[in-house]
Amino acid sequence: MITFALKLLLAHLLGDFLLQPASWTAHKEIHKIRSKYLYFHVLIHFALMLVLFIPQWKYMAAIPIITASHFIIDLIKVQLTGKHKDSNLFLADQGAHILVLILITEIYFPFVRNLFTNFGSQLMLLTVCILFVTTASAIMMRKLISRWDTKQWLASEEKQNVGLIKAGAYIGILERLFVFVFIIINHWEVVGFLLGAKSIFRFGDLTKAKDRGLTEYILIGTLLSF
Repeated sequence: MITFALKLLLAHLLGDFLLQPASWTAHKEIHKIRSKYLYFHVLIHFALMLVLFIPQWKYMAAIPIITASHFIIDLIKVQLTGKHKDSNLFLADQGAHILVLILITEIYFPFVRNLFTNFGSQLMLLTVCILFVTTASAIMMRKLISRWDTKQWLASEEKQNVGLIKAGAYIGILERLFVFVFIIINHWEVVGFLLGAKSIFRFGDLTKAKDRGLTEYILIGTLLSF
């Protein structure tokens, strides 16, 4: 199963990233379904999978299915280009391709069903933990620290540089997820490194701000997060 899945991923990565020049992508976005590179790109994916699976004839039925789905997904993406953010389209496009590969793998090797059958309670526990340390914790953090008014630290013109939208929430989600993973794999020392690294990055902002309230606010948020 692992070899099969790796071959699918290898073909996808080679076709979508290594063997697709930026000029092809730009041409597809402009000319959409009339772009010849849309068809060249899909043919490359077909050829890559054919080469990788040619000794294993029992998997050949998957190749036209994946090729057709790749064409449809890419066509939808180019049609939506300009109407949505590029980053959102990229994530949706790649997510759809990976989902197809997972479904094809599941047809030949029912790993998802076996996974839930053999490790049902452990998977549910892992899912609960991940949801808690990411989305749920982000909402709880926002509620807990909402009692302090951050506008007082944005009074001067110098402090108008607020930063990226929702960046604080994303940083918190990632740091909690990292800590959770490091604890699971029994690398507790990396947790201290992560906390130290974040403190170093924050030190410059706190030094420039010279605001005790902002310093305490950031420390409270960091400690609650950890």
